[in-house]
Amino acid sequence: MIDLKGLKLNDGNTMPQLGLGLYKVSTQAELTQVVKTAWEQGYRLFDSAQMYQNEDMFGLAAQELNLPREEYFLTTKIAEENQGYDNTLRSFEKSLKDLQVDYVDMLMVHWPLHQHFFETWKAFEYLKEQGVVKSIGVSNYGVIHLQYLATKANIMPAVDQVENHPFLTQDGLLEFNKTQGIITQAWAPLGRARALDEPILVELAQKYHKSAAQIVLRWHWQRGTAIIPKSVHAARIIENAAIFDFELAPVDMQKITDLNTFTRISQEPEQVYELGHQYPHH
Repeated sequence: MIDLKGLKLNDGNTMPQLGLGLYKVSTQAELTQVVKTAWEQGYRLFDSAQMYQNEDMFGLAAQELNLPREEYFLTTKIAEENQGYDNTLRSFEKSLKDLQVDYVDMLMVHWPLHQHFFETWKAFEYLKEQGVVKSIGVSNYGVIHLQYLATKANIMPAVDQVENHPFLTQDGLLEFNKTQGIITQAWAPLGRARALDEPILVELAQKYHKSAAQIVLRWHWQRGTAIIPKSVHAARIIENAAIFDFELAPVDMQKITDLNTFTRISQEPEQVYELGHQYPHH
């Protein structure tokens, strides 16, 4: 079963270190099934977003499965087209309706955008004050975005959710976040499976009698990074939770960190910030 160790956030709340990402889970039947499997395995954090277009599906799944609201941690994110003060408030109201909840545990700005940078965050601070959002965070923010935000923010983000995997270890950002009391949460923690046939990971998998995916997730865990691996396959959801019966030696941790090639599978946040939207990306 999952180690339910929670990470203490800088606002006093606690967030599970391991959760389930809902990116690209696109049918009701599939989403209900993955949430059911995850719940049975002990997952208690579910990560959605307006952009994923499945908030309403999660809302239905949670009702159908009778998930007690106080027992799970729910994250959603404000999409780029919904940023700005009024748009954020309006779109969040719709998110609450779709999710069929009175509050979310974590609301994130999905991408930093220069034209709505401060007023979007001002809306986040307002929503936190109102109690409809327990914690506020950001996604895809680099050090420069966090430093800029600090010039006007009354409350700093509790979490920064970023692309993070063995080919993009983000050591500098992780270190900066740690000094600021911000938890780093890794999306695509397995590099969308691209890392899993890497010879060093295959070798470590054999050494520890685990899968390459479990080796990578354990590496994140020992680094203190929160993780939200996604899968629509029950066997993988179960496998991704089975990382608590072994520990990677420091030398093996370093071998994984040394795989870093600064390779992104998604957008470069600074480019998105400058353009004001995501750009064509293949």
